[in-house]
Amino acid sequence: MEIKILENDNLYVRVDLPGVPDDGVRHRVDSVRQKVVFFSCEETLSDGDDKKNAREYAGTAGLGCDCCEITGVDAKMKDGMLRMIVSRGQQVYSLFPSQQRYNMDEPALNMAKAVEDHPFVVKGPKRSENSVQRRGDGSVWVSFDLPGVCGDDILVLPNENEVKFYGENKGVYEHDESCRIFMGAVNGA
Repeated sequence: MEIKILENDNLYVRVDLPGVPDDGVRHRVDSVRQKVVFFSCEETLSDGDDKKNAREYAGTAGLGCDCCEITGVDAKMKDGMLRMIVSRGQQVYSLFPSQQRYNMDEPALNMAKAVEDHPFVVKGPKRSENSVQRRGDGSVWVSFDLPGVCGDDILVLPNENEVKFYGENKGVYEHDESCRIFMGAVNGA
């Protein structure tokens, strides 16, 4: 999850939800107006994918302070990425307004060196390489998550016992820091 404070003091929140269709996510603001709760239906499966690999997601993105409240959420889901603009304003019932804000010295996005389990999966596989299946004809079927990358922007290069892949999300959105590139290889031996 990436959280970024915009110039107008709204928050930009980006969450990877690979496999979720563009109309497959819902959100609501919690009762104290401090968190956005998001959840999905089952993801859309690719041809040949096993139903047991279907995932559902649920999670929250919070303000990180108690001095303000959420006043609105503009959410858009596209290519496995949920992007939200969260508007916030001072709480009208607070007697002593606080100046608490996010700690800007802490990075909003921690880069992982190894593939980690998806923190918001509530049903199904938590890994990004969610399906590796040997088939009866000797072939191997593999599925990887490349959130934000549309199918036209994926390059697959087979070479003897190895298959390399490259994916780039070329449609960078207004508040995204940069495009994301995914590269990897699967050894068939």
